[in-house]
Amino acid sequence: MAAGGQNRLFDGLFADPEIAALFSAETMFAHFRHYEMALTEAQGAVGRVKDAARIAARIAKFEIAPDAISDRVTQDGVPVPAYVAALEAALGVDAAAVHLDATSQDLMDTSLALSLRRLSEVLAARLDRVIVALDGLQAAQGARTLMGRTRMQAALPIPVATRLEAWQTPLLRARDRFPEARAGVEQLQFGGPVGQRSPQMAAIAERLAKALDLPPPGPVWHSTRDGVVGYGTWLALVTGSLGKMGQDIALMSQQGVDDARLSGGGTSSAMPHKQNPIAAETLVTLARFNAVQIGGLHQAMVHEQERSGAAWALEWMILPQICEATGAALRHAAALLDSIETLGKKPV
Repeated sequence: MAAGGQNRLFDGLFADPEIAALFSAETMFAHFRHYEMALTEAQGAVGRVKDAARIAARIAKFEIAPDAISDRVTQDGVPVPAYVAALEAALGVDAAAVHLDATSQDLMDTSLALSLRRLSEVLAARLDRVIVALDGLQAAQGARTLMGRTRMQAALPIPVATRLEAWQTPLLRARDRFPEARAGVEQLQFGGPVGQRSPQMAAIAERLAKALDLPPPGPVWHSTRDGVVGYGTWLALVTGSLGKMGQDIALMSQQGVDDARLSGGGTSSAMPHKQNPIAAETLVTLARFNAVQIGGLHQAMVHEQERSGAAWALEWMILPQICEATGAALRHAAALLDSIETLGKKPV
């Protein structure tokens, strides 16, 4: 659990196990294994490794527990050196055939790309679910009326459809922009020690990208992290849009305003008559959480020269939390919209 801290009592509010699993050590090691298999086969295709298919089959069987190398990660700063050393030890006489021309950053960044690709598939489906739920509310409730409010003061009556449109429009824009955000991160990393590919490495990179089902390799992105930050910014825009919706619904459900009637809701230990709009409030919390985190992710753009340890590691701390918070927000948003019984009042 990333967004919820260490207290498992809050998992239902802030955690998302499906998304957290995409950033686990086990998932990372699976990506490493896939990368090393594909790299060995690509090296075989250009004549640098004999019996590449046989060695790749051996790599496919390699397993290692995260605890087996955790001390080395603290020492090395990244898990790749210890992982590769363990793989080489397992392969014995075939050890020289693995990890040729590759660096720790190649494995780490490509693992991130593969995890974000799967994450994007999950988020796209959840975003569609929210948009469809809003379509349903437009059809069922859009003709009703409520008091429009500016600066939280009563202004003029508006159709419920106007408020719903304000919730849905930024989500539709986000959906349209998602392919561009994805393209910025779903990229192979194979750039050697200082971000230069020889002609032979370029040929290997083409084969490697194809094997990993990634686009043809573009420029090396060791120290140019605008794609990662752009993806994180897209996530924060989604949660910010959901936070606005949650804030509106919380205010609409206030006693005395009564512009929204929700099923379910949270109870109070002291006031049994209350029905707290927990899902709506959680959307606000998650939006604000991501708004804070995105500033830290922008700090991770400031890489020194051809490679950074400090800025790069900052991504590992922050980006998974933004991803998990976004997944949780989309899940809560869908449930919240399903819980709406009525919005506004029937037109006279």
